[in-house]
Amino acid sequence: MALHTLYGVFVAAIILPRLDPQQRNRAISRWSASLLNLLNIRVVAEGVVPQQALRNTMFVANHISWVDIHALNSVHTTRFIAKSEIRQWPVFGFFATRVNTLFIDREKRHEAGKIVDTTRKALQAGDCICFFPEGTTTDGTEIKPFKSSLLQAAIEATSEVRPFSIHYPDAEDGINTEMSYWGEMSLIESMRNVIRQKQATVVLRFAEPINAADYDRRNLTSMTREIIIGNSNLQR
Repeated sequence: MALHTLYGVFVAAIILPRLDPQQRNRAISRWSASLLNLLNIRVVAEGVVPQQALRNTMFVANHISWVDIHALNSVHTTRFIAKSEIRQWPVFGFFATRVNTLFIDREKRHEAGKIVDTTRKALQAGDCICFFPEGTTTDGTEIKPFKSSLLQAAIEATSEVRPFSIHYPDAEDGINTEMSYWGEMSLIESMRNVIRQKQATVVLRFAEPINAADYDRRNLTSMTREIIIGNSNLQR
């Protein structure tokens, strides 16, 4: 895993800048798929799975683990919105920066308008963005209230919104909380828990796309959350 991560840093630093957008997306998707294969994590994509390269699309989902990002990237390469402190993580922060992650500082309320504007421009330029509106991770047993501000960017960019749920089942089809990265857990602790898994599965269940411009922010937020809850059968 360490070697694969270092190879990813090399790809991000040396190879990605030389590729066109399609080649870049394929390289990122292959790297994520290889990482999941190395960790013996099976990805199951269900529902309205994106079958081709999308443009001006915002994926919206619940958030459980750092594995979520690689699972979605293995299905469809996407730019992610992440908390600003990830930028400071050794190795992973560099990698996240090089794959064009959009960083947001949730402690600075005055930056809310700026990140909405940045996200809108990225969507209008044709990017696919993934937004985890809970603003945090859980152990997979609940879905917290959604923060709605960034969905305004999808409305203003007349984007397609694609809600999907993320679920880590255990052998009895319950919830595999060992795959989560949440609370006071450190990244190293989470990685150890994941590596200990003999065979893990992550289920991505994609719903029908939504035309964001047809709704105001409050209704769009409520609708996406209800769809994700319905797909995951979790607590409200």
